Amino acid sequence: MRDMKLNYKKADRQDAGLIAALAERIWKKHYITIISMEQIEFMLEKMYSAESLIRQMEEGHVFTLVYLDDRPVGYISLSTKDHKNYFLHKFYVEADEQAKGIGSRLLAHILGSLKGAESLELTVNRQNYKAINFYFKNGFVIREVADFDIGGGYFMNDFIMVKKIGKQ
Repeated sequence: MRDMKLNYKKADRQDAGLIAALAERIWKKHYITIISMEQIEFMLEKMYSAESLIRQMEEGHVFTLVYLDDRPVGYISLSTKDHKNYFLHKFYVEADEQAKGIGSRLLAHILGSLKGAESLELTVNRQNYKAINFYFKNGFVIREVADFDIGGGYFMNDFIMVKKIGKQ
């Protein structure tokens, strides 16, 4: 798959519907073996609706869409308070396009844009072995185990992972 042409686009408010549609397809296919459909629906509405995505953009989350041959296949979102330490909020690639190097190239693209960055932190569901292995492969380590109450009687049972980027 070395010949695949990837393009990256910084998302804006007009892309919120596209990101929400990608999230719905990706989540319903990927997470159904990890969490219940009820929790998937709850989280999609709470964190991935177009309105929620626009609010996140207004709060400083920077979204980047990745296109494979001009077709949107994934997205990533991160934020920072100090331009040294970043938090990766969202990182998803269509299930049918995974294991082709798209995620690694998207991550490398984002890391290359973080001039002066020291670390990138994220949370990942402890049962999401595919993602955990991807992050290990890309230099992340588990910093701690954490459970987050997200409302509606649901919890995110996660690992907090971090990748050291620059000088500490």
